[in-house]
Amino acid sequence: MASIPSKDFQHHGTEEAAHRKFTQETINLLSSLPKQKAWMRSDYIYQYQNFWYGAVELQGVVNMQRNYKALDSDLIVATYPKCGTTWLKALCFSIINRYHFSTATSKQHHPLLTNNPHLLLPFLDHLYSSTDPNPDLTSCFSVNNHNRLLATHFPLAPLAECIKDSKCKLIYICRDPKDTFVSFWHFIAKIRTKNLENCSLEGFYEQFCEGVVEYGSFWDHVLGYWKMSLQFPERVFFLQYEELKREPNLHVIKLAEFLGHPFSAEELESGGVVEELLKLCSFDHLSNLEVNKNGKLPVLEIGCSTFFRRGEVGDHVNYLSPAMIERLDKITAEKFLDYGLKLG
Repeated sequence: MASIPSKDFQHHGTEEAAHRKFTQETINLLSSLPKQKAWMRSDYIYQYQNFWYGAVELQGVVNMQRNYKALDSDLIVATYPKCGTTWLKALCFSIINRYHFSTATSKQHHPLLTNNPHLLLPFLDHLYSSTDPNPDLTSCFSVNNHNRLLATHFPLAPLAECIKDSKCKLIYICRDPKDTFVSFWHFIAKIRTKNLENCSLEGFYEQFCEGVVEYGSFWDHVLGYWKMSLQFPERVFFLQYEELKREPNLHVIKLAEFLGHPFSAEELESGGVVEELLKLCSFDHLSNLEVNKNGKLPVLEIGCSTFFRRGEVGDHVNYLSPAMIERLDKITAEKFLDYGLKLG
């Protein structure tokens, strides 16, 4: 598939064109799709299969749908942006590889001490977003080479065909949409401008409520994975950020069992193993590591510190008016009413 240099793509008004290449197929597709001006960007997001993507992510969707075929042993962390992705990636990696890094000698060499979690569980979104439509995924295997550890922000819809013929497992975490929105706003504002005062919270709020943001509607995204978890509980582990914060030990034990790497009776009886893992993956510990304070993610070209802000529950009250909170709660109640899902 021939790639098109960025200078030939400037007329599409995409910011990514300054340093990315796109296939002719992507360019043709973009020209045919509904588009909206992206918040705090000079380019657009595009509606594809009922969700919204930037041009780079859209190329990733197309390439992934065509070329990614899940293995039975694949483990995929799936999240809407800013719902606890970094924490969940760290937990999954540590659970699966804990025997390899469990001795006193190897603890100091744990990959999380020198690598941001996003490097240890790479996004399918990024792996497939280049002009190489079929990237090599062998580097994604766990230390014991038993599982490929992957992640995605993509909704379930574009992923469904890729996983339907396998027994791969999905680990999904969602969060109160009010906190999700505030964290999303901070994240995008931080990577696009240094001054939050120039970033209209109200403007992004309107787009978020309407679902016209990167990766589409929060509520539709959550519902896709929630409904699959009800239909195939052995395939989808559905977790809420607030529940994980309230009872981390309980949910990490359940997560380990789902991943196929349960804690042994000896590990649980001796005590300390789960607590040690939670401490390793905690916000305070990860955010203060040198790699996360001053490191940079080469694919996204942003600082690792961007992924660590506060990690608290209920922070939205410091940013949203009562009317804004009421509107988000109303949308959530209406969207989830028929599906038995309550967040918080």
